[in-house]
Amino acid sequence: MSDEIVIVGGGAGGLELACKLGRKLGSGHVTLVDRALYHIWKPSLHEVAAGTRDIHQEGLSYQMLAHDNKFRFVYGAMTALDSVNNTITVDAVLDESAQELIPPRQIGFSKLVIAVGSVSNYFGISGAEENTISLNTTEDAEHFRLRLLKMLAMADLKKEKDPDAGVDIVIVGGGATGVELAAELRDASSVYTDYDFPHLNPNRDVRITILEGAPRLLAPLTERVSKAATKLLQEREVKVVTDCRVAAIAENFVTDANGNNYASDLCVWSAGIKAPDFLKTLGLPVTKSGQLEVDGLLKVAGSNNIYALGDCAACIGPDGKMVPPRAQAAHQQADYLLEMFVRSNKGQAALDTPYVYKDHGSLVSFGRNTSVGTLMGSLTKLGWFVDGFFARMMYASLHLMHLNALLGPVRTGVTAAASSLMKHAKPSVKLH
Repeated sequence: MSDEIVIVGGGAGGLELACKLGRKLGSGHVTLVDRALYHIWKPSLHEVAAGTRDIHQEGLSYQMLAHDNKFRFVYGAMTALDSVNNTITVDAVLDESAQELIPPRQIGFSKLVIAVGSVSNYFGISGAEENTISLNTTEDAEHFRLRLLKMLAMADLKKEKDPDAGVDIVIVGGGATGVELAAELRDASSVYTDYDFPHLNPNRDVRITILEGAPRLLAPLTERVSKAATKLLQEREVKVVTDCRVAAIAENFVTDANGNNYASDLCVWSAGIKAPDFLKTLGLPVTKSGQLEVDGLLKVAGSNNIYALGDCAACIGPDGKMVPPRAQAAHQQADYLLEMFVRSNKGQAALDTPYVYKDHGSLVSFGRNTSVGTLMGSLTKLGWFVDGFFARMMYASLHLMHLNALLGPVRTGVTAAASSLMKHAKPSVKLH
């Protein structure tokens, strides 16, 4: 279709843009391409990994969202771009036995938005990719959950003969993902041991360690938030090691630059991200880190009709600073392109005001009962420190805002009520 807008990547920013554009423009104007069949809010992945959130209940089908929001969904991964003929190639879809279910396809576009997010950056550390699990996808989180269950079962069986039997979990990286996972695992471990593994003591036998290279946890956030997070983790008997440079990761232990070893039955990598490598093959300008170079209008440098948003886009704001790879940036960029494309569709004057990132603060979850962080950082210039139940409700509201963007204001009223009940309910874990 000559007027078709194709969005590659169904993460928070790409999917919100597809849903809102579909509702605005109607059928036949918007196509979403993604390699998965369903979407889950990425900040929830640490809960999926811990077993406190079920992907089969929380995941949203792309086909369902496409039907309800009047866009077309194409299942598969983008592999190539023909910028001359305005087409992309979507790879074949294979089944578990590598049999082709859907052949490769070519899709034409009038405007292309690349929103493929990021992948783990292992920085060349020996054994990191082979011996760790990253929480980039629902498959990663589910893989961790199943591995954890097996490790807990083995430790419970060994307990009678070996009093020291337990599960050692090492999290490399003390950013938001690592901190939230540690807190969620501690909450979940109590439920696991109460109901399924009676010989294990949750705090003593589920041993959680965070290794962070910076002098403190949550280094991009304020020192007050970092101190509060560290205190909350220590109260939960999570070991925190800062100024720790990981040198190598083996199957059962992690070694730092000083030669210290940390036992690890499970090792999670949350120490860095980069743009997906396939972006370098598209013939578009990329930075040294592999991100697509975009201008203030989020248009890929040298292109008239190709845009990028989110983690995969290297966007420099009017202040000369790089827009950080954060979810709120992707949300804002999706809304920016929404206005641009709707104006174009209506024949209105082109949007010429560059995108400006607005920092609304950061919140870090510590289980079902509390969160910690800052609010309104860009408006007050200082930020308001928040913690406890109020911060937890604010954290939950971020998810509701995302659902509102995907489902629309009519349906979200029901979703909001259900989510509110879920947040107040007694924590549970998925034990199968």
